[in-house]
Amino acid sequence: MIGIYSSGIWKIPHLQSFLGEECRKLSPLSTLSDEVNAIAVWGERPSAQRPIERAQKAGVPVLRLEDGFTRSLGLGINGTPPLSLVIDDLGIYYNADKPSRLEKLIQQAVENPELEGDAQRAIALMVSNDLSKYNHAPPFTGAVQSKEIVLVVDQTYGDVSVTLGGATERQFDAMLSCAKAEHPLAEIWIKTHPDVVTGKKEGYFNRALTDPHIRIIAENISPQSLLRHISIVYTVTSQYGIEALLAKKRVVCFGLPWYAGWGLTDDRHPLAADLAKRRGRATLTALVSSAWLRYARYIRPDTGTPGTLFDVLDYLILHRTHGLAREGRLWAPGMTLWKSSIVKPYLKTPNNSVNFSRRDNSATACVVWGIRGEALWRQKARQRKIPLWRMEDGFLRSSGLGSDLLPPLSLVLDKTGIYYDATRSNDLETLLNNSQLTPEQQVRATEIQKSLIAGKVSKYNLGRPWQLPPAAKGKRVLLVTGQVEDDASIATGTFSVRTNLGLLQTVRNAHPDAFIIYKPHPDVLVGNRLGHISNESMNNLANHIALDADIIECIQQVDEVHTMTSLSGFEALIHGKVVYCYGMPFYAGWGLTVDLHHCPRRRRKLTLQDIIYQSLISYPTYIHPENSTLIHIENAIELLSTTPKKNLNKNRHNSTRIRRLLRKAINLYKVKFN
Repeated sequence: MIGIYSSGIWKIPHLQSFLGEECRKLSPLSTLSDEVNAIAVWGERPSAQRPIERAQKAGVPVLRLEDGFTRSLGLGINGTPPLSLVIDDLGIYYNADKPSRLEKLIQQAVENPELEGDAQRAIALMVSNDLSKYNHAPPFTGAVQSKEIVLVVDQTYGDVSVTLGGATERQFDAMLSCAKAEHPLAEIWIKTHPDVVTGKKEGYFNRALTDPHIRIIAENISPQSLLRHISIVYTVTSQYGIEALLAKKRVVCFGLPWYAGWGLTDDRHPLAADLAKRRGRATLTALVSSAWLRYARYIRPDTGTPGTLFDVLDYLILHRTHGLAREGRLWAPGMTLWKSSIVKPYLKTPNNSVNFSRRDNSATACVVWGIRGEALWRQKARQRKIPLWRMEDGFLRSSGLGSDLLPPLSLVLDKTGIYYDATRSNDLETLLNNSQLTPEQQVRATEIQKSLIAGKVSKYNLGRPWQLPPAAKGKRVLLVTGQVEDDASIATGTFSVRTNLGLLQTVRNAHPDAFIIYKPHPDVLVGNRLGHISNESMNNLANHIALDADIIECIQQVDEVHTMTSLSGFEALIHGKVVYCYGMPFYAGWGLTVDLHHCPRRRRKLTLQDIIYQSLISYPTYIHPENSTLIHIENAIELLSTTPKKNLNKNRHNSTRIRRLLRKAINLYKVKFN
């Protein structure tokens, strides 16, 4: 059992998950129990001295805790709880006076580099996804005029990592002087510490600097985005130094940080040679595997249970990407009560504001529902000189129809167009044109494909089990999928065949001997939307009508799927079927479908993994329907595959309509007041 005297440590959420054993809050007035086998304190704070003395007197070890090197989404000084802690039974990593557990782990990693592959993976994820200790800051977007830029890193005044790293104000003065002298033609950038930016602490370079070659970077900026413009980094003991090493930058140290003395940095401290002699030489992957993978401990952000670095990186990538895409003051006018209720969790973040009123003169972006919303509010957005973004349902939506006011599991936010509008480019098309999947991403896309097939997951997940009619045996079987004829995807994604009847006639004329199955769209079948074909026409053109049938079971048992722009074509590709497109849906034009039309903007031949990854992972946002938290597609698939599929009710009697209206009212209430 680990004893805790500090109230601050005791308040850390999920403390027991971090420490790995039971914890007990201790009173300074009580006698130390025999059950307590260690005392935890916070780093080298002066307040830790009394608990340390009690531990020494009782003969139990001291565990020093500190924030991990990849800590959280927001700043700890603002109250954001940690996702990572380090626990040291020898010292603490920033105290250069004596070896810490981290130092020992690095030396062991040099002899036994078993985690090298995981370290390389972690480095790639952190650098490419712009991750740091804190992950609230936006990427750097400022102007860069100098060819050579030298970064000088400020720190919080009197920070324990500075003093125990052998430094004072003198090292900061010397660092800046050396940077200027060694790079007389370069522009010097001084990066202010995030805690100083908040106004809650002071730095070492707060005084006015009049040198025109010095630029103060005082705003919040993510480290990796800034490092992309930097040629060399000067630091005392800041974590910026190790992050610069991750980015393959040269690092000059004027203090004695934990990553110095291993032969990876240019060490200028008077005691650097002694430190290097004690530490020895190590590779960057040895430092990373030791610090991030062995020294630090993590919790799973969704459950608070013990986790891994990759659990935390995964969480940070998801939430950081989501937040950065929604920065500013978002104005979403003209949405119904239902639409605003379902949209809000997809738009609101801790760092932005969302306004659903019909007026907002301070908005930085206008968000509308689809191209109909765009037509209504385009002029207002232009008058305010703000961008207009479009939202729509994602491709894995719900277990039931959206027209029945069932909340969606996924929505898309598109800043250049919308995926079903083939008349112009859109964010998904850009993703597909530039898709370069890593081997890991290819594997993930393949696993998602397998999960979708195994779970028989579709957009709406409706319908009864279905069997191919005996009359189809031995024949080429084609599935023709109907759509909502006044849907925006028909208006902007078709150019010749534009109606369900026209599609069915076209397929029959082209394939007179085939066994054709026609599947009406669920919204049309239940009477919610337009697109009905008379029974006489359906029976004349199709060999079989699949009414209340599970679309995936239909797809699995046919040879080909013929569609205008229906998502069923994409679902058929996932199930390995031949797909004919008579319009230009988002998955057509990439060499995977038989296309009636050509789109010159779609310039590449893609794999199915490219389409799956970009359209189901990169493009949509998934939100848990009960707690409104961000989730991954894997979680959404699990939710949909484990939810019993509902049957379609084709009855249009008044009693059925009343029941449907009642269900809509109930669904609206659940979403609005969840």
